[in-house]
Amino acid sequence: MNSTSMPSDVSSLYELAFSYESPLSTLQVSPATLKFISDSLIGLLIEHEVPAIIWVKLPRAGVWRTELERYASLDELPKALYLFDTQREEADESDEAGAVKQIDADSPIASSSKMPDSLSDQAPVFSVTLPPNSPLRREYFLIVWSASFQGGVFAHRPRSLQPAKAIDPAVGLTPVSPEQMPTYGQPSPLVGAPSDRKQLLLAVCTFDSELIQQVLQALESAIAAMQPSNSGERAAPTPTDPISTASSVVTHWKRALADLPAASPSLPLLRQLFTRHLQQQEELWQRGSTYRKQAEQVESLHLQKEELLNTLRMKDDFLNNVGQELRTPLTTIKTALTLLSSPNLKPPQRQRYMDLITRECDRQSSLITSLLDLVQLQSVDQTALPPLRLSEIVPGVVSTYQPVAEEGGVQLAYTVPEDLPPVACMANWLKQIVINLLQNGIKFTPKGGQVRVFARQQGDYVQLEVRDTGIGIAPSEIPKIFDRFYRIRQVPDDSSGVGLGLTIVQQLLLHCGGSISVKSKVGEGSTFNVLLPIHHNTGEPDAFDS
Repeated sequence: MNSTSMPSDVSSLYELAFSYESPLSTLQVSPATLKFISDSLIGLLIEHEVPAIIWVKLPRAGVWRTELERYASLDELPKALYLFDTQREEADESDEAGAVKQIDADSPIASSSKMPDSLSDQAPVFSVTLPPNSPLRREYFLIVWSASFQGGVFAHRPRSLQPAKAIDPAVGLTPVSPEQMPTYGQPSPLVGAPSDRKQLLLAVCTFDSELIQQVLQALESAIAAMQPSNSGERAAPTPTDPISTASSVVTHWKRALADLPAASPSLPLLRQLFTRHLQQQEELWQRGSTYRKQAEQVESLHLQKEELLNTLRMKDDFLNNVGQELRTPLTTIKTALTLLSSPNLKPPQRQRYMDLITRECDRQSSLITSLLDLVQLQSVDQTALPPLRLSEIVPGVVSTYQPVAEEGGVQLAYTVPEDLPPVACMANWLKQIVINLLQNGIKFTPKGGQVRVFARQQGDYVQLEVRDTGIGIAPSEIPKIFDRFYRIRQVPDDSSGVGLGLTIVQQLLLHCGGSISVKSKVGEGSTFNVLLPIHHNTGEPDAFDS
């Protein structure tokens, strides 16, 4: 491949295109969009095997030249490629005169451009090396000249550094007004900037053959005006002299253009290009939609994972608490049995230890029963809850606990109207809810206190209220009373409860679509409000309405 150097006073091709007498729309594009546009133009030439002359300056990365390699590899297709590149500042001064630009030895561009002495029509690929201070060092361009159309894409990397505006990833470009032009741009990873800083380019695109001719004339003049790097006297030019090489480039350039005179753009070809862009846009949209769905799925899986982990942690805590609760009664029973074996034990002491064993056995039985209830709740079918009237359940439970309340000096009463609508709940669930609330009310109400049960309709719910005049619950403990194995601190000597009663009540209500809340004041008592959903008929007759 032949190489020449271009002087640093070449005017900006982007500004030349932008200041054309018919102003072009300036776009703010990402490097990915610039690559897509350039690949589309070259791909169109490949697909239709269009003879063309191409002038190109793109980033050095090999991925940018893939389509150029494909086009250069087409056999028996008249073409010429002029590859522009900016000389690296660390290069030797001798390179500035025009050393051969090396490309992958296996590429069609490299293999078709080995011309040690002169240019050749059989290997029309040329490299033009720009000096480091060239105005074109901040520009990229692709110019295509063919008998079917003449087009060009010109991109500029602005100097000003300012955070770029957000770009739609499915489109990759944003319109920019001339007033906004100097405020855009960032250092690009394509030109050696840190990879975590994004680059946006200002770009124009045209299919105006007159504008393309002006741009080419500027390049021709620059190459033709090329001077040697030393100002002293020189011998007559040789075939490898930069002056003769530059002259040959211009000669070849003009001869190739003469073989491809300007013509009106081919509408079918441009329509094909437009269709290609639409297809790519649709693919980008579909890909973006797929990525969004995948992101949503990942987020959903992440939430499910967190829920599962949280469930596992709760189960671990639950099993740990169960183990401790089961161990405590057994330890007490074992100690009492050891003391009972003493030969000097008096009858009153023996009876006290026997009562202790009986109480701990009852507690163990209550704990196991409560645990089984919680386990059974996990497999309950909630889809078909039967209608149930509170007047059929509450009075019977209150009557059962009436002797227990009287023994403790507590007055127990209820008010449940018979005309309340039926609720959606299992009979054994409602019975267990009332039992647990009554047990708590009686246990924490001192002698002379009261426990009352009220029921009333409240909108689409029936409210069941259990009110006591007991010791009350501290505000700091109210949020915890529904936690498993939690027991309030006001009764340190309480050993009969296992701390699962209110937990079971809450779980039962959740399974039937109800809820429970509590209001309490220390020294005055507590009020538990239960809301049970009213059962709505689905066409079948209500057995209670017969």
